[in-house]
Amino acid sequence: MIAGKTPPSLGLNTPQFVIPGEPTSPSLAGGLFSVGLNGGLTAWGRSSSNPQFQDPFVGNPKVVFTKIVHRHTIKTGFEFQLIDTAVNDFHPQYGTENYTGSFSDPSYFTNPSALNSLTGVQKQVYSVADFIFGADNHYELDNNPVAHLRQRMYFGYVQDDWKVSDKLTLNLGLRYEFATPQYERNNNLSNFLPSANSMIYASGGSLYNRALVHPDYHNFAPRLGLAYQLDHKTVVRSGYGISFVQFNRMGGENLLAYNGPSIVDAFIDQVPTQGICSSGSTAAGSCFRTTPQGFPTNFASPSFFNPLITQVRYIPENERTPYVQTWHFTIQREIAKDLLLDVGYVGNHSVGLIILGDENQAVPNQLGQNLSLAARRPFQNFNTIEISYNGGFGTYNALQTKLEKRFRNGFYLLNSFTWSKAIDNAPGHLENYDGDNSRGNFYDMPDDKGISSYNQPINDTLSVLYDLPFGRGRRFKPANSFLDAIAGGWGVNVINTMTSGLPINITYSPTTQASESSLTTPRPSVYLNTGNPIYYLNSAAFSVPSYTQPWGNAARNFIKDPAFYDLAFGLHKNFGLSSETRYLQFRAEAFNLLNKTNFAPPGTLSSNSSGFGVFSATFPARQVQMALKLVF
Repeated sequence: MIAGKTPPSLGLNTPQFVIPGEPTSPSLAGGLFSVGLNGGLTAWGRSSSNPQFQDPFVGNPKVVFTKIVHRHTIKTGFEFQLIDTAVNDFHPQYGTENYTGSFSDPSYFTNPSALNSLTGVQKQVYSVADFIFGADNHYELDNNPVAHLRQRMYFGYVQDDWKVSDKLTLNLGLRYEFATPQYERNNNLSNFLPSANSMIYASGGSLYNRALVHPDYHNFAPRLGLAYQLDHKTVVRSGYGISFVQFNRMGGENLLAYNGPSIVDAFIDQVPTQGICSSGSTAAGSCFRTTPQGFPTNFASPSFFNPLITQVRYIPENERTPYVQTWHFTIQREIAKDLLLDVGYVGNHSVGLIILGDENQAVPNQLGQNLSLAARRPFQNFNTIEISYNGGFGTYNALQTKLEKRFRNGFYLLNSFTWSKAIDNAPGHLENYDGDNSRGNFYDMPDDKGISSYNQPINDTLSVLYDLPFGRGRRFKPANSFLDAIAGGWGVNVINTMTSGLPINITYSPTTQASESSLTTPRPSVYLNTGNPIYYLNSAAFSVPSYTQPWGNAARNFIKDPAFYDLAFGLHKNFGLSSETRYLQFRAEAFNLLNKTNFAPPGTLSSNSSGFGVFSATFPARQVQMALKLVF
């Protein structure tokens, strides 16, 4: 067996179909390969995120003291959180290799961008050919450590609920929060220091020595609330508060424990100009290694840690705690008997949210230049430096209404409607839907300001419950017990959902000459074009920008999916048996009762890739299910 590789057994293993173009292509466990629908054979190796575990231990004692003084109800309290987490989430532990078809495509060497315009069949042929010849464009391996993370949190607060009058109540509070940065039990943690262009390593002593990030002692959070009764049918409520985000988990991307030399994620991107490695060669990246040659000796070994062939995680040492300002103003009115209407304005503003980027993002090539990605990086002795920093912000403003009606005859109606808008400059990590990316353009984050990936301007949900008026104890009694068993006691429920489509972020696949980082996905330029009506997105309306300015003029998330409609219907009845506590319950439920076609987002959102903008999937069609349950 070749060191570090699982020997192929193509005749026994079933390929797994995956969407090509993801940052890491999943595969079946045990040394199998992945076949993309349009991309051919995309990866060889084990799943990029398994096996894994996060094993937390949390201690959370609290103390609360309450005292009533005349019209004041005063509460004060203290809370402590002890969080110890053992993490094994560093990949790929068993190695992975990627095949794009670059080295088998005859046109690639004269026109590298031509690979992005190949059809699915061509890409499959070339990528399979790369695999047969052992020509992987990327190989990667992680060692197999366990990080023992530690964090301590201290919270204290005081609040006065002051009943100023029979109509007015005020809530006045102040909360203080302190949370230590994460540190590692054995100080197996390191950080990047830009001023020294080098790594620094944790040691015993102060919090900073152990965490390599200064603690933030400034987290004071005021809380204000108001409730006022205008008359016996109308109440006004309002409030404002600040909440701190003390715990941020972005996979392994913001864990300083995920740094060498303790944890090494070693990878090499190969280029065809390198000579083939000799059988005795051990240096990683100095020559072209074929698949049968396995990984270089000590490739991911801590003792041979080399930041030029691994990714570094970086948190600025003076990072502040992110916080969210939230406010609302609501009027609640009984407009008729048992008919209640709520109308409110809700808003929030998020400040200093943790987002990701590449501190070592390359500058663009100048006109006529064709420098490598590494040659254009500001820190030449490092590869990717993934920064987790306070560069994010977000705003949300919404009109929210709720209409609720209760009838005495078993009829209940609730309609909730929201008209809103959400704006930010990056999604949360692992929440980057429909082409959006949690890593933005580090050199121009203001240009990434756009509609949030979860933005749905219109959202309406109608719920109706109704007990049909036939049966024992209801308005219309059956003539006999047989009719009651058949027609009596039925109930129905209906839920109708209507929402705006979610945003779509249009990207493109840059050439090596235009690439600035493996973490980013640049956007193309866009202009008006009538296009082909069979495509939801028209590739002719987009163009790839010049390699000297790889970020085009297309705004982030500026296109929407089609709207979504769904009507769910339920029917139920209890059939009595020997006693009131024993009965047989029948339920029938239908989802998407009207069989409305709701399109899922287009499968390919890279404007210079085949299949761009074409709907290839829908949300589920009508589904009906029935069940019987015996209750005794």
